[in-house]
Amino acid sequence: MFNNNKLALAIFLAVSGASLSGCGGGGGSSSNNNTTNPPPTSSEPTWTAGVFEPSSEFKDQCAVPRTGNDPYNNNQPYPDTAGSEFTEKMWLRSWSDETYLWYDEIEDNNPDNFSSVAAYFDQLKTFETTDSGSFKDNFHFSRPTEEYFKEAQSGVVSGYGINWVFISNVPPRELRVAYLEDDSPAANAGLQRGDTILMVDDVSIDTNTQQGVDILNEALFGPTAGDAHNFVVRSNDGTEKSFTLVAGNIAQTPVQNVDTLTTENGTKVGYMQFNSFISIAQPELISAVNKFKADNIDELVIDFRYNGGGLLALSSQLAYMVAGPANTDDFYYYQTIQNDKQPQEAPYPFIDREIDYSTFQTTNSRLPDLNLSKVYVLSTAGTCSASEAFINGLKGIDAEVILIGDTTCGKPYGFTPTHNCATTYYTIQFSGANDKGFGEYADGFKPTPSPQFDADIKGCEVTDDFDHKLGDSEESLLATALYHIENNTCPIVVESSSAKQPSFTSQAIQETGLPLTIKQPLYKNNMDLTRPLPAKEGNNE
Repeated sequence: MFNNNKLALAIFLAVSGASLSGCGGGGGSSSNNNTTNPPPTSSEPTWTAGVFEPSSEFKDQCAVPRTGNDPYNNNQPYPDTAGSEFTEKMWLRSWSDETYLWYDEIEDNNPDNFSSVAAYFDQLKTFETTDSGSFKDNFHFSRPTEEYFKEAQSGVVSGYGINWVFISNVPPRELRVAYLEDDSPAANAGLQRGDTILMVDDVSIDTNTQQGVDILNEALFGPTAGDAHNFVVRSNDGTEKSFTLVAGNIAQTPVQNVDTLTTENGTKVGYMQFNSFISIAQPELISAVNKFKADNIDELVIDFRYNGGGLLALSSQLAYMVAGPANTDDFYYYQTIQNDKQPQEAPYPFIDREIDYSTFQTTNSRLPDLNLSKVYVLSTAGTCSASEAFINGLKGIDAEVILIGDTTCGKPYGFTPTHNCATTYYTIQFSGANDKGFGEYADGFKPTPSPQFDADIKGCEVTDDFDHKLGDSEESLLATALYHIENNTCPIVVESSSAKQPSFTSQAIQETGLPLTIKQPLYKNNMDLTRPLPAKEGNNE
């Protein structure tokens, strides 16, 4: 049941910038005036190592203040006041010291030593490594605030509607189409899952010149609406095809390929591909669950293989819709663990109501549920954050999760996106644990027939299959799940189209120092902790 305790959103107070005081007397001064004028004073703050003022003292003091009204905040005036890049850096410094999970591992460098606000923010994190040698924090970034709201509220992104995946990030590079957004330029042009990029605007995917890399980055990962680029791809059957695609503002389709399959033994299996925990997915998930309920399914397969995360609230809602009140009552979904400067928050509940995501207000409309005690999850190394929270949250109530695919990305961390001076910042602010207190899966959840460790999940290790469409019962991951449903074991041999697993661990192809960088969508590989407000009083539905 949804817990209304302590669910108020945290609000940072904005303070106006202090004005400069004028000096000099009235009516002009005489050269014979022996009075010495005091030196002009400045409201510009100063940096002292190890001394941190409250972040509220620098909030919304911007080098380039926005004017007018904010269309994403009920058309209220922008909070920006006149400031400088230095005040923006000082806000970032104090805010990080207050909220960053590992604040005591940030080196307190002089902000003046950095050429831009972005460069200063980039180093406001830990550079410590885990036992495996990887960086502890690989999830530190910022985005334009307008871009954040555009995607968060409407699911719209600029591009062709192609979601890419690297099979190899070193030459010979291999970049393939993972899936397409419905009714997108790429889908309408005839691109398909598995198509391999060979050339873009006459530049080979294996280019090692800076000019070539810049062309590829712009065309593949950074197009703006109206940009046209030529693509040469090789299809799964070996045919080479050329397409000219015009980028547009693409509406994402986070839930795809919803279907009920029937096995040879008559078992009814619900399947859905779920790509991102963004707010527009809520009605699509409700529709899918209602279909599965009407079809009276026996088993459920959720395809998270490309789901990098998003809203923890939506993750909680989905977990409730799978398990139902009989399995979730008297349990919590997620307990946040913050730094020692922050108060302990109430555990995140299994949310059993719809949420008005335009206001983040819980409604009185109850969610449908399937009342299942077991769920199959299809995974790759791109299964991350809120998707992993779903797995861990269900494990916390002893629901059985069967994992089919590859080890997940390993991100038990999240944040509350914070806006300042037209930029939205993401810095790790919490880790989390399930109702049993477990949250140590920084190396990911591993599918294995014989789990031995807490982060091991019963299941089968299978390579992603680009020869079949997602949702096809012959596709390797789904076929393995269906086999396991029938036989309660993994198949002895699983065939796939590639000997390599897709690479999600790096956003860049490295060769002779020239990176080809994926511009990740807003919610990819991240978890947004923003809590819904309690429902307004009224009758429950």
